[in-house]
Amino acid sequence: QVQLVESGGGLVQPGGSLRLSCATSGSIFAINDMAWYRQAPGKERELVAIVSRSGSTNYADAVKGRFTISGNFARNSVYLQMNSLRPEDTAVYYCKATVFGNVFWGQGTQVTVSS
Repeated sequence: QVQLVESGGGLVQPGGSLRLSCATSGSIFAINDMAWYRQAPGKERELVAIVSRSGSTNYADAVKGRFTISGNFARNSVYLQMNSLRPEDTAVYYCKATVFGNVFWGQGTQVTVSS
């Protein structure tokens, strides 16, 4: 059984930084890509950033220049460095892995940006 576990969330002041981590366990031979999504209260889940096995990345416009995604596909892990955090970044952040069309999600980690 494949499991994804996020960590690193918490409460941070506006302008601060957090680093999220996502580790996988279970039988995964080759992850095609890994991504971070977020869901704020009353809103739909949205893509934050994605990294492919080839190393290509893509970001939501709202986080470009502030967030950096990195993947360690040898360890089936993905990270999200979040800088210059804003109150509107407050959400539950989810890790997602795609393996030959199969999608796996983590349970989410709360990020709260508030003074």
